Amino acid sequence: MTITLPLIIEPDTLEPLLEHPDLLVVDVCQPQNWRQLHVPGAVHLDPFSLVCGTAPAPGKLPTPRQLHALFASIGYRPDQHIVVYDDEGGGWAGRFIWMLDVIGHTRYSYLNGGLFSWYKEEHPLSTAVREIPPTPVQLTLHHEFTASLDDVLNALEDPSAKIWDARSPEEYSGLRTSSMRSGHIPGAINLDWVECMDRASNMRLLPLPLLREKLQALGIHAHHHIITHCQSHHRSGLTYLVAKALGFRVQAYDGSWAEWGNLSHTPIEVIA
Repeated sequence: MTITLPLIIEPDTLEPLLEHPDLLVVDVCQPQNWRQLHVPGAVHLDPFSLVCGTAPAPGKLPTPRQLHALFASIGYRPDQHIVVYDDEGGGWAGRFIWMLDVIGHTRYSYLNGGLFSWYKEEHPLSTAVREIPPTPVQLTLHHEFTASLDDVLNALEDPSAKIWDARSPEEYSGLRTSSMRSGHIPGAINLDWVECMDRASNMRLLPLPLLREKLQALGIHAHHHIITHCQSHHRSGLTYLVAKALGFRVQAYDGSWAEWGNLSHTPIEVIA
């Protein structure tokens, strides 16, 4: 029987489905945490396998060769329902969901609260490593989910576009420098990724109605075309996920500030 699950699922929903043959649970926790404990049957991806790793914008999408190797390593099948989780509140998991969009996979969910909520609520844990046989994959990339540098430059002149900067207020204002130049993309709206989490509730997302209200108060509405970024499209993995959960049209700028802030010609604003 085919699994039908919402984008955001709770641990209580996932536990009884762990033995389903069409379910693939993907752990993108830090390797040391994966080795100590994980959801039974989950396959592991090192978070840094989700990025191309090439300067000056190491957070860009992995190359097609890297993507094929990555998805082959977890036994990927197009007919699976994939549940992904991490150990930090959703950044890496959200980035993986963006990557699933890029390869055209549509059946996926985020485990709300990730490993933290799973552990705190005393769901079963394992240290066993699942053996994955070699799995050839054929992937077709869908670039409409990714904003290029030119896409972002064009969005500056588009009143229907909103750029969501998921970095800290210090990075946004220019007080903290993490690239050659500091500041933010002109007109970008800052909502730090951590402000999307309910850290008092086992690192779950804040309720979606509250997140919608937060964004509306900042001027981001459902009719806007949203481009989200951070320094390397890690933290903005979570904001990409939030925008999708709210039904917004969203792209990820995977070059992010590592690209924008290391170029000499891109426009930048700072807050004095």
